[in-house]
Amino acid sequence: MKILVIGGSVFLGRAIVEEALRRGHEVTTFNRGRSGTDLPGVEAVRGDREVTDDLRRLADGRQWDAVVDVCGFVPRVVLESVRTLSGHAPHYTFISSISAYPDWPDKSGVDETFPLHECPPDADAEFGDYGVLKAGCERAVEQHFDGGALIIQPGLILGPHENVGRLPWWLTRISRGGRVLAPGNPALPMQLIDARDIAAFTLDQAAKGTTGRYMTGGVHGNTTYGGWLNDCVEVTGSDAELVWVDDTFLADQGVEMWTELPLWAPETGHQGVWTHSSAKAIAAGLTCRPVRETVRDTWEWLKDIPEEQRSFGGQMHHGIDPEKEARILAAWDARS
Repeated sequence: MKILVIGGSVFLGRAIVEEALRRGHEVTTFNRGRSGTDLPGVEAVRGDREVTDDLRRLADGRQWDAVVDVCGFVPRVVLESVRTLSGHAPHYTFISSISAYPDWPDKSGVDETFPLHECPPDADAEFGDYGVLKAGCERAVEQHFDGGALIIQPGLILGPHENVGRLPWWLTRISRGGRVLAPGNPALPMQLIDARDIAAFTLDQAAKGTTGRYMTGGVHGNTTYGGWLNDCVEVTGSDAELVWVDDTFLADQGVEMWTELPLWAPETGHQGVWTHSSAKAIAAGLTCRPVRETVRDTWEWLKDIPEEQRSFGGQMHHGIDPEKEARILAAWDARS
């Protein structure tokens, strides 16, 4: 196929481009060239999707079999891309998020039948937060693209080249060794997915011309919090000792859920975090590698990057301050 990837230089976009090239597809990427480096073998078109003339220059004289939009965050911006590219490809895939559902993460069993956030397809960035805007972006594609529209809704994505900073932070912290603050219940079932598995599923469905929404959050219970952190200990060869501290104590110590200890959320009130359903996608062919393989491959990519050059999140920093971690561990010891 001839594929246009809007974005395509970082994390999930990079994984999609890499998989497309591996399959022998012709890939055009469209991005500003600021966030990452395009992979060798692509036709790299530089431009800003918020600039109308840049979009028109991209589309002028070009045709593709499929568009994959990995970096749409504002409905109005996505809407203009959709309108400009209509007629230049028969199929448009939009990478959305499970955050497009207001019932996640508070309700269990969220799937594609749940209602989306209310957000019009032409909304500006000020209309709402990330999840609200993603819902509007989905509507922009579904309602205004002249062709087939496929919506991919990932859950928590890990893997090599992660730029969010969740697994890279944990691997870095654990590789330093010593006593490591481990949050909550080590037996808590999780639901994680590798960016490379989403990439393969996305390209499979684009090739088939599949339409509709598909939640891609991985297999429920494919690891536990204790399991994946122990995987981090093993793959790094660290002497780290995981010290498990319960949710209530962490909350009392003012630990920020999700960010200071990445992927931690208190079980009470957030029962839906790890229970959303990927059944529809799995039935359509989504396959998920073991989480340990993701942890191993991420460390293989990360370990040769100097620590001061590692990214622990662009828009939102991940990881707890070492002094705060030490204070909490000391307080936990005194309490026990």
